[in-house]
Amino acid sequence: MNPTALIAEDEPMLAANLQAELALAWPALRVVANVRHGAAALEQALALQPDMLFLDIRMPGMTGLEVAAALAEDWPEHGKPFPLLVFVTAYDQYAVQAFERAAIDYVLKPVLPGRLAQTCARLQAALGARAPELTTVVGQLRALLGDAGLAAPAVAPAGLLRVLQVSAGNAITMVPIDEVIYFDAADKYMRVVTATREHLIRTSLRELQAQLDPQRFWQIHRGTIVRCDAIASAQRDEAGKLTVHLRGHPDRLAVSRIYAQLFKGM
Repeated sequence: MNPTALIAEDEPMLAANLQAELALAWPALRVVANVRHGAAALEQALALQPDMLFLDIRMPGMTGLEVAAALAEDWPEHGKPFPLLVFVTAYDQYAVQAFERAAIDYVLKPVLPGRLAQTCARLQAALGARAPELTTVVGQLRALLGDAGLAAPAVAPAGLLRVLQVSAGNAITMVPIDEVIYFDAADKYMRVVTATREHLIRTSLRELQAQLDPQRFWQIHRGTIVRCDAIASAQRDEAGKLTVHLRGHPDRLAVSRIYAQLFKGM
């Protein structure tokens, strides 16, 4: 069967150009989906399981890196190999060096035929060899997500949050940040969970994360941030998946593969 690809690019002209250039560089490659935002890329990649993904870094909602990290969390353990990743970026040389260190391929915008031909040759060679282990891909994604130039928050913090002002009807509740056990994404809102109650705030995880102390609040899943000193233990099941147990709270929180390295014995 012909190899398959998914393109995720929010600018229609650039998406069409990339697909046309791929048709010239690799006629046997079949593009099975061409989507405009991160959530659609994640949904279609899981549904279609293409051999490779061309992911724009900057897309509405989830970035290309966040899509790849979410795929690493949700990819079926039994089935097709994890797709080969190519990021499409307009970033400068600093970001290019980060991609090279992580051993994940990239192409710069605007896509040049000669550079795309090199990428296609690398992809063909990778398809002919044994697919990389998911643990290898996760390690590469960690390197990119941890790189300040690529994973900078969408909103620069004016200062760390000390109090959340939560509105509900005509009332505004002041929630000290020290009382928050964890935050969890819920549709267009974030759940704010304390020991005694829950609140909803209308903000994105990236906007919130930019205002939190990363030494105290750890992201452990694509939609979950937990206060680290509220964690009692992290338990690993027979399949190797981690679950966080909280101090004085019954909820159990899943830890994704990407963030499992936070939990290391001393």
